[in-house]
Amino acid sequence: MLNNIGLPGLLLIAVVVLVLFGRGKVSALMGEIGKGITAFKKGVKEGADEIEHAKADEARDVSPQADKDKV
Repeated sequence: MLNNIGLPGLLLIAVVVLVLFGRGKVSALMGEIGKGITAFKKGVKEGADEIEHAKADEARDVSPQADKDKV
């Protein structure tokens, strides 16, 4: 369905959005979307770092399993 839009269709949609909402609101919306994408990427990176840190902690722990059960 969306495969046949093409460049003229996208330009028409952009013009309609600008007419309906105005340049200021569209600019503010794009800024908020950019902030959201940045926050999402930061959260994904922090999650990956946390997983890597947990794996590194597990790799450092070389004590036998029997000792872990006693503690």
